[in-house]
This record gives sequence, structure tokens and C-alpha cells, in this order.
Amino acid sequence: MSEANREKLEFNKLRKRIRKNVGKAISDYNMIEEGDVVMACLSGGKDSFAMLDILIHLKKTAPIKFDVIAVNLDQKQPGFPEHVLPEYLSRLEIPFYIIDKDTYSVVKSKIEEGKTTCGLCSRLRRGTLYSFAEDIGATKIALGHHRDDIVETLFLNMFFGSKLKAMPPKLLSDDKRNIVIRPLAYCREDDLTEYAEYMQFPIIPCNLCGSQENLQRQNIKNMLQLWEKEYPGRIENIFGSIQNVTESQLADTSLFDFAALRIDRSGSKADYLFSEATVSSSNITSRAELIDVLNLS
Repeated sequence: MSEANREKLEFNKLRKRIRKNVGKAISDYNMIEEGDVVMACLSGGKDSFAMLDILIHLKKTAPIKFDVIAVNLDQKQPGFPEHVLPEYLSRLEIPFYIIDKDTYSVVKSKIEEGKTTCGLCSRLRRGTLYSFAEDIGATKIALGHHRDDIVETLFLNMFFGSKLKAMPPKLLSDDKRNIVIRPLAYCREDDLTEYAEYMQFPIIPCNLCGSQENLQRQNIKNMLQLWEKEYPGRIENIFGSIQNVTESQLADTSLFDFAALRIDRSGSKADYLFSEATVSSSNITSRAELIDVLNLS
């Protein structure tokens, strides 16, 4: 087999794997339904390019009918190549919009030099996209976050926000006017990087947040990559854990009523390990001593 044929074979396997993962995520969370208008948010990064490419493919092959509209928010970052995305999207022959909104200046005026801009930038971007989705009649807003993004966010929220939350594959906005979906939720970042390289997407780097050094997210990413190198499959296991939550084994009183727990010995006793063990009571003179012997204190 020639090198070219070998590369094509490997790419076909990669594309099949990504499409399968996207299809499964969409099915598991009912992300796209009959008649939906999906607003695919295109940032110019590898992930959103891959997401749009796969959504266009699904539009042609899925058993349901839905539409895809590509939308890019031009945040007026200095040096942003404004021609790249319109030229690329025109070749795809799908509807698209470029929203011009100078959020860059707002972020730079509000955030001190050297401070992380991601928080404010994302809020401004989200508000603009939510509003525009209604304007064009979009019923779903598709974002290009992948599995690694979701796991990184989980640790960011734990380490720096004292919250156990990540990015859900499907989200109803607080005002209930929009639904956000993340079709790449089951996809590995490494796969998407390889896919983007093969497809030769016209990647546009983010000069606002992508160039910042010492971002906490980058630190988390480095930590997870080290773990993955030492224990392959760990990131996948962590992602699996957020799909398999046992509320009674955490500590959030708003999710589980710990205060109402009461013993009930009316039924049959469970087959506890060592349940037949005996304890000599000859030297026990009080309940406190009994508790100590049973090691229940």
C-alpha cells in the first residue's frame, strides 16, 4: 500500500470515529430534532470548523430534516483577517452571517493588563449570540467544545470556583429562550487536531485570549495531559464520571436530603460482610464502650 493510500485509510477511520461520536452525542442528548434550525458558531478555530463540517454532513445523511446556519462573531480584534471566513463559508454553499461587534475594545477597557480576559469575553460573546439566534429563528446554538474542554472546565470550577460543574452537552439558557448544544462532547481534542490538519481548515488564532500566558485553563490542560500520559484513558474516565453521578455520595444538601435520613430496620437485614462476627460483652459496662468495641464511633 502506498503512503498516500495509507494516509487516506487512516483519515477515513478518523472521520468515521468523529462522526460516530458526534452522532452518539446528538442521540444521547436529543440535541437536534426534526425541523431544527441549528446556528453553528464558527470562531475560526479547529474545533468549530470540524463541528460545522460534520453538521453539514449530517444534514445530508440524517433521517431527520434540519437546517444549518453558520455564524461568526467578528469581535474586531486587531489584525483579524476579515476575508477568511466569508470566503470559506461561501464555498460551502450554506447560509452564513458575520456579526460585527467590537467586544474587543470593551474587554480591553474593563480588564487590567495581564489579567485573564476569557470570563468577560465569553459573557459578551454569549449574549450577542443568544440574541442573534432569536433574530434568525435558530432553535439550537451549536458550540465547538469537545470532551477535553469539558473535563478542563470541571477542574477549573473545582480548583478555582469551589463548584462541581462542567459544560453540559446540552444546556437551556437561564431565560429559557435558547438551547445550547455541544455536538463534539464525545470527541477527543487530539482527533480534532488531526482532522483539522488533514482538512486544511483556514485556522484563525485568537489574539485576545489565545495568546495570554499562564492561563489557568492551560495549567489544567497540562496537568490532564500529564495524567493521560502516565495513565492512558484517565480523561475518558473523568468524563464518564460526570455522566454517572451519585448524589447521595456527594455533599450538596440542595440535591440530596441528608437531614431527612432515618434508619429503618423493619425489613430483612442485608448480608453485610463479617455480619456473623461476635463481640464479647463480659467487659462492657456502657453503651459508649460497646460503640468503641464495634468501631462505630
